[in-house]
Amino acid sequence: MKLNSLTAISPIDGRYRKKAETLAVYFSEYALIKYRIKVEIEYFIALCELPLPQLKTIQTEPLEDLRNIYCNFTEINAQQIKDIENVTNHDVKAVEYFLREQFENSESLKAHKEFIHFALTSQDINNTSIPLSIKEALEQVYYPLIEELTEQLRVYTQEWRDIAMLAKTHGQPASPTRLGKEIMVFVYRLEKQLEVLKACPVTAKFGGATGNYNAHHVAYP
Repeated sequence: MKLNSLTAISPIDGRYRKKAETLAVYFSEYALIKYRIKVEIEYFIALCELPLPQLKTIQTEPLEDLRNIYCNFTEINAQQIKDIENVTNHDVKAVEYFLREQFENSESLKAHKEFIHFALTSQDINNTSIPLSIKEALEQVYYPLIEELTEQLRVYTQEWRDIAMLAKTHGQPASPTRLGKEIMVFVYRLEKQLEVLKACPVTAKFGGATGNYNAHHVAYP
């Protein structure tokens, strides 16, 4: 079956696709590949900035060109990586091979392609890419929507401040309250919960196969 709103396994990509479509740039397969590319490139740039002895001659300009790979990443590029994965049967290795091909197009970088993914394991890339996608989705989509909602509710608290309504206690009618005040309760709760969420660190993991930087220490004692 071809993928459409009727054949999608998840309702997120089915009946709710229009509502969730803005999240595709963060949580789709395409997005995951793009974030993996970004992490691999920024890791290589970090090695150059240390610098590792073999990378100290690399100039700034080709490094900025590397960033253009993920800044201008397209669905065609993602499909190229999926085609490589059909051969490697390994998603992160396919990303590495794709970047090797990009390095081959640069005279100043192709001699250093062996430092792509240097001393890392696949989960170093995954456990950094996925938290980064969550962090950016929260900051760029979720937080603004919640803040927009609370601001609209705050407007209603003023508009409805003098509207009386029946309150309840223990599930039974009780003394009256005002609709504006009751809406303000939700504003307060949302703002407090948003503060808590923003305070939660979004952590990543780098450390090699067993988390001890073994390959790093062996290569550079």
